[in-house]
Amino acid sequence: MIIDAHQHFWKVSRGDYFWMTDDVAPIRRDILPADLERFAPALGVTGSVLVQAAPTVAETDFLLDLAAKSPLVRGVVGWADLEASDLASTIDRLGRNPKLKGIRPMLQDIAETNWILRPPVLRGLELVQAAGLRFDALIQPRHLDVMLEVARRFPALPIVIDHCAKPVIRDGMDPGNRWRDGISALAEYEQIHCKLSGLATEHGPGWQTETLAPVSDHVLGAFGPQRVMWGSDWPVLELAGDYAGWLACARELTAALDEAARERVFWRTASSFYGLGDI
Repeated sequence: MIIDAHQHFWKVSRGDYFWMTDDVAPIRRDILPADLERFAPALGVTGSVLVQAAPTVAETDFLLDLAAKSPLVRGVVGWADLEASDLASTIDRLGRNPKLKGIRPMLQDIAETNWILRPPVLRGLELVQAAGLRFDALIQPRHLDVMLEVARRFPALPIVIDHCAKPVIRDGMDPGNRWRDGISALAEYEQIHCKLSGLATEHGPGWQTETLAPVSDHVLGAFGPQRVMWGSDWPVLELAGDYAGWLACARELTAALDEAARERVFWRTASSFYGLGDI
């Protein structure tokens, strides 16, 4: 049994995927539920969390519509403008759909590292917390200290760090221990979880299990299996590998864990964090 805690769908003609340049040409095609359903169940995947890929409410509506038609999708992490004056009504409307589980601003694409600490954004986070939603943090190592402040200000806000905060893996792992120290500090906050995802893409083609092991070892050591969840980051994953290969790698990275701990990483943590109910 596996829950993929992080995957995407998109329809290119919708036109709001600003990042979909020639640099990602191999994945610049429509990716819809039937594409994942074609192979994921055969690999043991029984559910997934569908994550936003465009900074628009329209895309969140699109994803919720897809989720309603796909039994594989157990939850959706959408987008909303955290600075908008009508954010409360937007969250209220989106939240009427029980498959909406969280909100994710695309922090990695915002040049201002401290953007999330702007007063209007903080007020937006208060609304996200009050609505009982989770916060997916799409961050880079430059955001680690910022997320510490968010955790301090919002102790009741469940937070998950996407893609292990995208550490530098190639060309010298984590110079100055900035990433390691930041991850360890975040793990002190019980409301913060971490996704074991995106590592193949961060490394790029030619990755091997042993090159990714220092990242997974540190994350598992810091958060423990009870706060780590596996995700494919498919189809972005296709820029550096394939679904079956990354899943096999994740199994190797967690091979030293006992069966109960592996269950947490591969489905129980995601189910509990996102409130996915019976599997």
